[in-house]
Amino acid sequence: MAAYISVPRDLTRVKSKVFMNLTKRQCICFGTAVLIGVPSFFLLREYGGNTLATLGMMILMLPLFFLAMYEKNGQPLEKFLNHYIQARFIRPKVRPYRTANYFALLQQQAELEQEVDAIVSLSSKEKG
Repeated sequence: MAAYISVPRDLTRVKSKVFMNLTKRQCICFGTAVLIGVPSFFLLREYGGNTLATLGMMILMLPLFFLAMYEKNGQPLEKFLNHYIQARFIRPKVRPYRTANYFALLQQQAELEQEVDAIVSLSSKEKG
């Protein structure tokens, strides 16, 4: 029986692996999480026992794991959050949409011509 290897069709989405099948971004985030989590575990273990220390370590390390692993539509977490914050809080909620309406311009021109005709006819009646 032959062994088959799946090859992705879109090669732009393939990321180069650096260490233990992790990308450079994942290695940096996991390394930072370890540098923060392990000392916090030993510090918290003195005050609250193993359970509290484990929960505290997980709470401190989870954001870095999300930064390393989460990706939506090809964008990492920080870009996704930046776009979300921009759209939700910073940019205005109502975006006015204005068009160059040719019909409205023609209608406005017709109204102005009627007004001019009315002024001309009024002034010609006053003179004559």
